[in-house]
Amino acid sequence: MTTANPFSHLPPPEMIKELDVEAIRAEVLADMKARFQAAGIPFDVENTAYEPAVIQAEINSFRENRIRAAINDAAAANLIAFSNGSDLDQGATFYDVTRLAGESDDALRLRTSLAIKARSPGGASYWYALAARRADVRIRDVDAFEDVFLPIIYISVLSSEAGGVPDAAMLDAVNAEVQSDQVRLLNDTVVVQSAVSQTLPVKAGIWLLPSAPMATFDRLADELRAAWERETGIGFDLEPSWIEARLHVPGVKRVQVEVPSAPAVAAPGTAIALGDIDLTFKGRDY
Repeated sequence: MTTANPFSHLPPPEMIKELDVEAIRAEVLADMKARFQAAGIPFDVENTAYEPAVIQAEINSFRENRIRAAINDAAAANLIAFSNGSDLDQGATFYDVTRLAGESDDALRLRTSLAIKARSPGGASYWYALAARRADVRIRDVDAFEDVFLPIIYISVLSSEAGGVPDAAMLDAVNAEVQSDQVRLLNDTVVVQSAVSQTLPVKAGIWLLPSAPMATFDRLADELRAAWERETGIGFDLEPSWIEARLHVPGVKRVQVEVPSAPAVAAPGTAIALGDIDLTFKGRDY
């Protein structure tokens, strides 16, 4: 579970129509031609750019396309999956979710999704995850799970800062929220902890294509770290193949991942943080 859009797998709804101004123009001209011919008036100037009737048809087509776009926007504004800004605020309010100070649209969208799932009674994991997320806008991911042998609920917290390690203020805020009478069920023992269990380095050799600028290599480390923070979360394994795929951007000829040499597995409820990223420029090749 990360801060990515939880509805991203959904296709656009049928109410949102594809926009094609050329198709609208063709329909308008075909309708105009049929009406002229029905009245016994010849019309064979649809391909004449400076014909007044054609110009008027093009104007009408652009206006109709703008109207259809506005209808699409209005339809999307009513859907949590596609709305943004104040439209998303309005939709989230229906589920008793309000935006935190500085909270992004994707983070609010995710909390709204959790609020819907968390309405199950009995303290489901979604219930605690939702409570934890509203404690601090800097939270990147949360996982609530029960101990295998003991009647203890652990809440692992992953930060969007400091490589994922939450600071004391974040953990204290989450603990205060989940231990409150409004959240914790009477029989639950809840423990809040940092999700980061291991920090691992990355080392790889990079070959560029002859035409690629060195700037391509220079930004690879930052792009790799940003991709890890954007795409992963608690329970995500660090795979050499994932590293290679993210480093193999346009302009890169070859990537040789040296560390880790094998997949690093994240235990349940834990997260892996990236340590030093050591990339070596190996030269150029076709």
